[in-house]
Amino acid sequence: MTQAELPRDIWRNRIFAEDALDGLARIPDGVVDLLVADPPYGLGKDYGNDSDKMEAEEYLAWMTRWVDLALPKLKRNGSLYIFLTWRYSPEVFVMLKQRMTMLNEIIWDRRVPSMGGGTRKYSSVHDTIGFFARARDHYFDLDAIRIPYDAETKKARSRSIFVGAKWLEMGYNPKDVWSVSRLHREHRERADHPTQKPLEIIERMIKASCPPGGLVLDPFMGSGTTAVAARMLGRDFTGFEMNPVYCELIAKRLEALQGPQQIMDKDSATKVA
Repeated sequence: MTQAELPRDIWRNRIFAEDALDGLARIPDGVVDLLVADPPYGLGKDYGNDSDKMEAEEYLAWMTRWVDLALPKLKRNGSLYIFLTWRYSPEVFVMLKQRMTMLNEIIWDRRVPSMGGGTRKYSSVHDTIGFFARARDHYFDLDAIRIPYDAETKKARSRSIFVGAKWLEMGYNPKDVWSVSRLHREHRERADHPTQKPLEIIERMIKASCPPGGLVLDPFMGSGTTAVAARMLGRDFTGFEMNPVYCELIAKRLEALQGPQQIMDKDSATKVA
């Protein structure tokens, strides 16, 4: 264990109030089951800092830098889901395919209403999600995320060759287009964060790619949805968030689930929220 690393009872189920580039050394290598990353998209959004205000070359270099710090934290059979915009996903996918095996490009259809948009191009209504693994025998629990068939479909498959078929009884494999509504201002999940991701999406990732009792790492916690989903599903979490306002938001969301939680200051590792 290096001097920067912390004992298990300190870094597990904690959000560190610091830049992931500075803090990832705190997490030992080879302990994380699942890495869920929702980095800034390079679109100039206001996260209370300048983290999303880099030009293309600087942004892509930064992406490579944090990826190279984060991937060693994964176990040999660990996986990565990464949220991206179409503007940079081709370059980032090429970079990641030099380090991992790409399993899927998932399209998140945000169910944006058909109104507004530009007049010289098509309206963008999706985010891109890359699904990568370190090994061919990566952990993946399909049964945990199967989508049940409706009664009419089951009835139509009544021939003897279908009787007792696991896939018919339990449901089908989710496809690589996920139609899940974005969190509009009136949505019951919505917190005060400009790019909060729906619990439904993060829950699916964790159920499929992190075993019960396993550990999820999120380098860019934002509103804390990864931590909330992990807590609800019986997994551990750890991660980083630069903005102290968002750290307070995460603490409140977790406290609403199960008692006070700790956000750790980067220097003293003491409770600050």
